[in-house]
Amino acid sequence: MRGLSTGNAGMYPTGAGVPGEATEILSVVVNIVVGLVTSVISGGCVWLWQRGKHARVLSRKAAFFGIRPGGECLIVMNHKYDRPGSAAHRDVQAMVEVATLASELNSQVTVEASGTFQESNDDRTEFCIGGPWSGSNSRTAGHLAAHLPGVSWLPFGSGPDSSAILVGGNRFLWDRGNEEYALVAKFTPLESTCPVFLVCGQSSLANHAAVHFLKRAHTQVARAVPSTDRFAVVVRISSIATYGFQRADFERDVSAAAFAAPV
Repeated sequence: MRGLSTGNAGMYPTGAGVPGEATEILSVVVNIVVGLVTSVISGGCVWLWQRGKHARVLSRKAAFFGIRPGGECLIVMNHKYDRPGSAAHRDVQAMVEVATLASELNSQVTVEASGTFQESNDDRTEFCIGGPWSGSNSRTAGHLAAHLPGVSWLPFGSGPDSSAILVGGNRFLWDRGNEEYALVAKFTPLESTCPVFLVCGQSSLANHAAVHFLKRAHTQVARAVPSTDRFAVVVRISSIATYGFQRADFERDVSAAAFAAPV
């Protein structure tokens, strides 16, 4: 009987190795759980950092353009110089660029025609698009006279000075379709609580190029001007036959001369 009992005992596991195996399985499970938790925490931190970075970028962009989230953005459109009541294709593109910017910053958009809008921008951030020559944008002419007395805009003509921008002893000539310029200025009228952003190029393409450039390079411009609350800069558009409106660069800060009365 003792031999039978010994044989039977050898046929069945005694259970002595179970605790060790369970410990190994538990260790694997714990490692998996710790790995998953670490991944979730790391992913969450990266997401929060990216979201915070995006929020900071939007905040700086809103401050530069003077657009208040939840506020209103007013776009004052110019007329096509030879067709009153209509707008050039490139000016419409500039308007769309401004509208998408306002939408990105959670601001409502309204559009007014320069020939009929005769009010203060009040608590709305105004984007006034178009140069003053040939009656294209009479509001631009008014803004220049009231706030940027150091800027002169020569009339359109057949000579080399046609539509040239004069400011601070500098003469920015219009080489149509090759090299053009746009004056961009930001200021807040005394009767308003929000700024005016003036975009006046020597052509509709220059208007479009200036807005497109500012959206892309506003941090560069912010570093180049003495204050983002009030400034005036010139943007140069070159190699137009090859790159269209996309080859735009910062040319010069003319803030001091533009806002000073001519001697």
